[in-house]
Amino acid sequence: MNGKYQPGQKVFLTEVNKNLIKEATVLKYTGGFYTIRFENGGGVNVRESRIYPTRKEAEQAILNRKR
Repeated sequence: MNGKYQPGQKVFLTEVNKNLIKEATVLKYTGGFYTIRFENGGGVNVRESRIYPTRKEAEQAILNRKR
């Protein structure tokens, strides 16, 4: 695995057009995308640039986007 995050690790996803942060768990990394599963059971493939290791870093990314 060449990704920054490991399977089973908790991460925080920022929504692109909304100022929302969702907690998720990394399932796998393939071809530059992470497959993550949300706490409610849904899942999605995302690029590394949309996920953060802590809620604080995700919040800071949203603030930087607003500027």
